[in-house]
Amino acid sequence: MAISFLALDLDGTLLDSRGNISERNRLAIDNAREHGVHVALVTGRRFRDSRPIALELGLDIPLISHNGALTKHAATLQTVSVLPLPLDAARKALQVGREAGADALLSDDHEGLGVLVYDHLRGENTAAHKYVSWARRIHGKEEGGAAVQQVASLEDYLDHEPIHLAFSGTCNEMDQLEETLKSELGSTVKVLGTKYLEQDFTLLDVLNPAASKGAGVAAAAAELGVAREEIMAIGDNYNDLEMLLFASTGVVMANAPPSLREIAGLHPTASNREDGVALAIEQFILNRPELINQ
Repeated sequence: MAISFLALDLDGTLLDSRGNISERNRLAIDNAREHGVHVALVTGRRFRDSRPIALELGLDIPLISHNGALTKHAATLQTVSVLPLPLDAARKALQVGREAGADALLSDDHEGLGVLVYDHLRGENTAAHKYVSWARRIHGKEEGGAAVQQVASLEDYLDHEPIHLAFSGTCNEMDQLEETLKSELGSTVKVLGTKYLEQDFTLLDVLNPAASKGAGVAAAAAELGVAREEIMAIGDNYNDLEMLLFASTGVVMANAPPSLREIAGLHPTASNREDGVALAIEQFILNRPELINQ
């Protein structure tokens, strides 16, 4: 059965190391859409941070953001679905993270563009400081202040259900925190890790247990009347796994962690620095494997 729905992760997949979309990737997406394929961005990024890319590509499919916790139209800001983190679970997760000494980031405001909220970051957590600075910078001076908000205390701020809670730190300490969160909170939350091994940095997202990229893709496909056999997904990290396994054609980038690339049934492609997305589209959608080595 031909592929009619393409789910694309952003960071480490569609975007190169500088956060740009290569011309070959862009052309492949355009060609896929000309062939009637629906293209959806499915990302762990916040809606506000991923919306400019959806607008740039002119995609008419709702943007699946926050690892599936928020699906929303980029152009109109119409919310299709939101799965906020229950307040009790959010407070408990924050407590567990604090006890582990982890830096906390809160994603809020599902009705608008979204805001990233924090109270303090450890001085040695360079990657987290860079992430917060980036979140301000990409929206410019006028919008940057609304995109990121520093408060005196997240515990005091947290009096309603947020979209999701995240912790950041080294890969080893976040591995330990992930085990603790799963042990302490069980099925009341879903914990997803996004690892950047070269930077020794992990972003650990705590979500509504029903949220996932896979669930987001399933909902979007159902709305379009697309069967699972017609879905292709491309990703590079552990938070992509449910989406990759749900799709009939799951494609893993060469820059993904080795354990992800070794999962049976998933197809390999080149890295995000080598137009891996375009190569996969050319092979599986455009049926032009002769382009792969060009």
